[in-house]
Amino acid sequence: MSNAPFVVLAAGGTGGHIFPAEALARELLGRGYRVALMTDRRGAKFSDDLPVPVYRTRASAMGKGVWGKLRSFAEMGVGVLQARHHLRDLRPDAVVGFGGYPSVPTLYAAARLGIPIILHDSNAILGRANRALMDKARVIATSFPKVAGVKAAPNATLVCTGNPVRSAFMALRAQPYVGLADDGPMKILVMGGSQGARVFSQVVPQALALMPDHLRRRIVIAQQCRKEDLESARAAYAAAGIDADLSAFFRDVPERMAESHLVICRAGGSTVAELTVIGRPSILVPLPHGHAGEQIANAEAVAEAGGAWLIPEQAFTPESLAVRLESLMALPSTLTKTAAAARAWGKVGAVDNLADCVAGVVKKTYAFSLEQDKAA
Repeated sequence: MSNAPFVVLAAGGTGGHIFPAEALARELLGRGYRVALMTDRRGAKFSDDLPVPVYRTRASAMGKGVWGKLRSFAEMGVGVLQARHHLRDLRPDAVVGFGGYPSVPTLYAAARLGIPIILHDSNAILGRANRALMDKARVIATSFPKVAGVKAAPNATLVCTGNPVRSAFMALRAQPYVGLADDGPMKILVMGGSQGARVFSQVVPQALALMPDHLRRRIVIAQQCRKEDLESARAAYAAAGIDADLSAFFRDVPERMAESHLVICRAGGSTVAELTVIGRPSILVPLPHGHAGEQIANAEAVAEAGGAWLIPEQAFTPESLAVRLESLMALPSTLTKTAAAARAWGKVGAVDNLADCVAGVVKKTYAFSLEQDKAA
């Protein structure tokens, strides 16, 4: 194994960045590669089940004001030195970046050391970290057919690979969507990303309280909430007469998603990929203050394909949600058609496609090394 290709993955500190990196790591390990992950302290908590060494580097989002920006630059500078130290010891054949500011120190250090870089972006708008490093990449891999913010880079190949999802989601693609039966229970999964979303804890219980009794009694809710919102959400559901399954974190999200008739969630790149790989209809409420509106662009792409409904957060009110749910329960075939459209839109070969990109870059690196050895 010591002669096997070695790839370092650099990812931001949220599940949306770490989960695609995890999927690629497992695929590369299965191909006989050696793999390591570099992230910040937040990302390290997502990697407990990943059988690769994890290296933490310092990083910081851009602060506000002069002093905030200076502190951010200083933090990033320390991260670059840490990453450079790790990379010189590890001597990887390539570094794959998955976006997020914690990926920047590792990718910048790799570029300075002459290590080939591959960038992957989960969103329909290229993230700021990837835009900053685009000119240094060998391959820019996208998740959507159309991605804003990508410009021609002199040494980069642009490839639409799709967004890798974890094997647990891929395994459930074969599980058919079970349509909503007349007078049967309607299973709704509510998620707010890795950090939860307060707006869902406020709006969803109120929306259900507005619905007629005979419809409300049919709804079965499982919801991920922020820890600080759990008690208030539980009380709101109890007041509406609904016994909801609430938690700050679900470990069985793939199974819960597959069993759902409808998912209400944000529109991060990983969430969209998971929904469309399994093929489940969703109401997407994009994060309103995301950088460059990438979640809005993600949701628009799936909604235009007929695989979801987009509701901007400012329009996501108890009244509007209650009306939407009542209409879906009255016409359950709409849910089935939307599930089929979501599944058709999903890109199932994403992790293989991205791993093939890595293999191509590593192969060229080996060829270049062999030429250097012969010349010496």
